[in-house]
Amino acid sequence: MEWIRKNKIVVGIVAVLALFLVIVSVVDRGEIPVRAEAATRETILNSISTNGKIEPVENFQAYALGPAPVRKLHVKEGDQVKAGQILVQLDDADARAQAAGALAKLRAAEASLNAIRRGGTQEEVLTTSTGLQKARTERDSARRNLEAMRKLQQRGAASAGEVEAAENRLKQAEADVELLESKTTRRYSNPEIARVQAEAAEARAAYEAAQNVLRNSNIVSPRAGTVYSLPIREGAFVNAGDLLVQVADLRKMQVRAFVDEPEVGKLARGQQVSLTWDAVPGRTWQGVVTRVPSTVINRGTRTVGEVVCEVSNNDLKLLPNVNVSVVIATQKQENALTVPREAIMEDGGAQFVYKIVENKLQRKEVKTGITSLTKIEIKDGLEEKALVALGSVNGQALSDGSAVKIVR
Repeated sequence: MEWIRKNKIVVGIVAVLALFLVIVSVVDRGEIPVRAEAATRETILNSISTNGKIEPVENFQAYALGPAPVRKLHVKEGDQVKAGQILVQLDDADARAQAAGALAKLRAAEASLNAIRRGGTQEEVLTTSTGLQKARTERDSARRNLEAMRKLQQRGAASAGEVEAAENRLKQAEADVELLESKTTRRYSNPEIARVQAEAAEARAAYEAAQNVLRNSNIVSPRAGTVYSLPIREGAFVNAGDLLVQVADLRKMQVRAFVDEPEVGKLARGQQVSLTWDAVPGRTWQGVVTRVPSTVINRGTRTVGEVVCEVSNNDLKLLPNVNVSVVIATQKQENALTVPREAIMEDGGAQFVYKIVENKLQRKEVKTGITSLTKIEIKDGLEEKALVALGSVNGQALSDGSAVKIVR
């Protein structure tokens, strides 16, 4: 194998020497050695290259709402499931106990609130009613007594002190009646009513939360799809907020990518997207831009906008959470006349190329269009198959009318 390696080296040296001799001979004749290429028609794309992460378009993920042991797993990763199918069962003993306790507190709070609305408990209402009846009887008796004392005083049979005592008795009886009547119509103050209402609302919220935990002890898939994440095992203990399971239709994926701020203005919904993944060399997935940035954010030293692109994944080769390379076609022109980008020269804002005609350079001003990584569209000023110079091989400057020799 050593002789093969040596032969390759020899061939390379010979090729370099041959090119050198060609350049020397051309220079001796006063011709500038140049590289050249013909203008050709092709589809040209202006694109933005970035990277992103794959995720399902519609993703169902369930989290534990409270601490509980995992009673049973009804599926495993990779399983296809139907809408309504049970995925995971958590032990609900604690959830049931909490729900029962919350219900008891709710009923007690509602009973207190209802009592306030009625003016008190049945016993309190009865006591107040009985007291009010007695107070009214006492008031009526005091009125009759005062009238009698005043008549006796007119006949000289009662003193002024006795009349005054009868008046005081009536005033006290009337005050007692007024107090009990106010308790009957408004037994509780506004702050007391507000406190009991708040306690009832808090108890109701606690009961609803406990019921929600109980309902979610059985995790059911809301849609058909693939179980692609199941980070728990039977018998394990989970805490509130722990991820239990993820389900999605993996045929419909999207990539979430970030584009630098100067490029954001080029993005539009509906633009075509190409994705590649290093884990599957040679494979390209096609997609479309579905959401363009609504703002820009700082990510490290970059200012970027977030773009979302939907991708078809019918063969399920793309996996959630993998990193992919993304190319977004911001402009596309089919059957465009193109030349290599290095063929374009500029002079005072004007763009031109050097067309090669009978081994001489002709300066031709052109109008350009879409630019790709390697090519640029010529919209006017040049015809198809025209040969243009890409620059001299030896660094010699080009000018209109110069004699050239094409070096391939």
